[in-house]
Formats: sequence, structure tokens, C-alpha cells
Amino acid sequence: MRLLPVLNFRSMKALTFGLTFVRHGETQYNKEGLLQGQTIDVPLSDTGLQQAEAAGRYLKDVTFSDVFVSDMLRARQTAETIMKHNSSCLGLQMVLDPLLKEKSFGIAEGRPVKDMKEMAHAAGQSLLGFTPPKGETQEQVKERFKEFLEKMLQQIGAERWHDGGQDETSVPAPPRTSPVEGKADDGVGGVPVHTLVVTHGAYMCVAVRYFVEELHCSLPPGCDKARAFSLSPNTGLCRFILTMRGEDNRFMLSGLRCVFVHRGDHVKQ
Repeated sequence: MRLLPVLNFRSMKALTFGLTFVRHGETQYNKEGLLQGQTIDVPLSDTGLQQAEAAGRYLKDVTFSDVFVSDMLRARQTAETIMKHNSSCLGLQMVLDPLLKEKSFGIAEGRPVKDMKEMAHAAGQSLLGFTPPKGETQEQVKERFKEFLEKMLQQIGAERWHDGGQDETSVPAPPRTSPVEGKADDGVGGVPVHTLVVTHGAYMCVAVRYFVEELHCSLPPGCDKARAFSLSPNTGLCRFILTMRGEDNRFMLSGLRCVFVHRGDHVKQ
């Protein structure tokens, strides 16, 4: 059993780190407009593999210190492809976490998205607020993400605190950049800790909405809530800068800012 370092919260008050979400590459189900959720666990299509390669090339010079990945095949393949291009990932092992699984769409899985739209309409509900029988509600997915976030904060804090702890007032504000395109290291240049999370489209929608609506995360110029809460393209990227502080032998989130959302210019290139 690996022993964690003894932490001195009095001498180091805050740790700033980057968090980059990547949606998995395209699958044949994505191409055909079919819902996958949790029961459909298919590999990437040829296009999806090309998208993952493009994401890997785009991120090849970005330094990562941790990699967390949904345990579903399409996410694992995407993460493996990104990591093989990145020298900072050579000594890293991806952590597969079922908390990062896609939202469950219940009986709608394997069926066209339009079927769920029709089910929602028949129930007198919006598509976003509708839960198919045996599926997960938005609230349940949010609770899963909150559990992952808490676990990630404690792990990164315990393992990385001494890599970059500093007085909270000295933490520089991340640069404000375009939400659509830009440099691969936007916002994380000089940031000592940077976490890669490879997950799913609906899950990312819930995570971003939670950050913005409940944790009051600021959005970059040119990005409104409608865009922030939209579905990310396959291998689309969202990046946030988080600050944590140590308190009563635990790590608490004390600052949060969005650098960009749903960036996909690497695929267009």
C-alpha cells in the first residue's frame, strides 16, 4: 500500500491545476444517430480513430500529470490514442473510472435519437428534462460527476500538493481565450498539474452545466450558456482551471474558470 505524504496546509495554501475534458471519437452508432448510453459498448469507427489521432496530434506537446477515463471502449480507445502521441503520458497509467460512464438512456439505448425526442414530446417534456424508463435522470448523472470530482480533488491534492502549492492570492488568472480555436496549451502554460479526462457527450453536458450553474464558473468571451450547454463534437475539448485549498486535512475547490468549451478545430484541420 502506497503511503501518501504528510501535508502541511499552513505552509502551502492553494494548488492550481488544469482540467481538460475530451469527448470520445465517433462510433458507427454516432454516425447513424443512434443512442449508445451504457449498454452499447462499441469501438470507434474509422472516422472516430482518425478523430482520436487528430486530437492526439493536437495535444502532443501539452503536459498531463493524470489521466482519468470512462471504462467504456470508445473512451478507452480515444484515450489510448491521445496518450501514445504525448511524451508526458509515457510514465502515466490511465485510471478507468465507471463514474465517467455515459448517461444511461434506459430503453432508448440502441434506438434513434428521434425516438427519444418523440417519447419526450409524448410525455409533455423537453428532451433535456426527459428520462426514458430505466434511464438516468440529469440529477443522477450530476451526482455521479460530483462524486468523481470529489475523488479526483482528494487524489490530486494528496499526490500533487507539493508540486505546486502556493499562496492563493498569488495564483495568476488564466488567459481569456477563444472558445472555438486556439493553441493546444491555452490556459495551462506553466500550470504545474494538468488532468486529462476522456468521457462522453451527455456526461460532459452535465459536468459543464454543473460548473457554470451551481459552482458559478465564468465563461470566456464569445461563449454564452447556450453554447456552453450544447453537445460537444466527437473529440471536442473543454478546459477549466481549478484552484483547491487545504482545509481540515481535506482539499476543497476554491476557484474555477473556463478557458474554452467544445473546441474541435483539430478535427477540421
